[in-house]
Amino acid sequence: MKYLLTGGAGFIGSNLVEYLLEKESDVLVIDNLTTGNKENLKGFEDKIEFIQASSGECLNIPQIKDIDGIFHLGMPSSSPLYHNDHNIFGQAINDFIAILDLAKRENCKVVFASTSSIYNGNPLPWKEDMPVFVKDFYSEARYFMERLAFMYNNHWEVDFVGLRLASVFGPKERNKKRLANMVSQILWWILDDKSPILYGDGTQTRDSIYVKDVVRAFLIAMESNVEADIFNVGCGENKTLNEITQIICQILGKNIKPEYQKVPIKNYIANQLADTTKAKNILGFIAQYSLDQGIKELIAYEKQK
Repeated sequence: MKYLLTGGAGFIGSNLVEYLLEKESDVLVIDNLTTGNKENLKGFEDKIEFIQASSGECLNIPQIKDIDGIFHLGMPSSSPLYHNDHNIFGQAINDFIAILDLAKRENCKVVFASTSSIYNGNPLPWKEDMPVFVKDFYSEARYFMERLAFMYNNHWEVDFVGLRLASVFGPKERNKKRLANMVSQILWWILDDKSPILYGDGTQTRDSIYVKDVVRAFLIAMESNVEADIFNVGCGENKTLNEITQIICQILGKNIKPEYQKVPIKNYIANQLADTTKAKNILGFIAQYSLDQGIKELIAYEKQK
């Protein structure tokens, strides 16, 4: 199978590249390297075709043809980016329209990254049929994409699956720095013998899912018979940031206390927990990594660098 993967030099994208190559797929990667890093693709250069461009240019790139599916992760993936530059919202939407038009032209399926952040304001656990309250540009952009995908399916039978990702952590996230997942950030601080900086009192919860489970969910969604739907992708359990800090300290044999700061973000998500029943029943997807297992793998990765 030949897949186009946008954002393939990014955190989740580069892990997905590795997974697809393990499955002996042909992979065409497009990334404008705004937040991605070609270092994430080190060792795979001769196994993929890489194009430095934005997702919105996909229709005009000659090499992008005869593809069997599109994995779309090539969009800004953190709320602060949208808050700092509102024009990113329009860019993300226009790029996604180009991706859907490409899928229409190539008669192939799109699996794209949505976000569990769109549930902000709802009680836990978060279910796919809950209402969406507009809280920030980032979440609205993802929700807009979901609605566009349904429209393209209705009008032109473009098949798609949108994955509302919970809190994803794992290797190859260093380039995101302070925009990275809190599990990764806490680990980096503790590895450097520094106090993790937590907002509030550290009792906010996150449904943390290891990136290897997430990339597996992307391929399962692509290979499924689902024609147009949205699914949560998480572990279905959560931990406080204080508990995550304790787990990492215990694994590393360290005793480092967090530093607490006032929450500087409006509409900050205090608690997160995905209901994963739908993904289990329809896609057959269940996360395989526990939080401890994922953290141990990430520690091993960080120590070998």
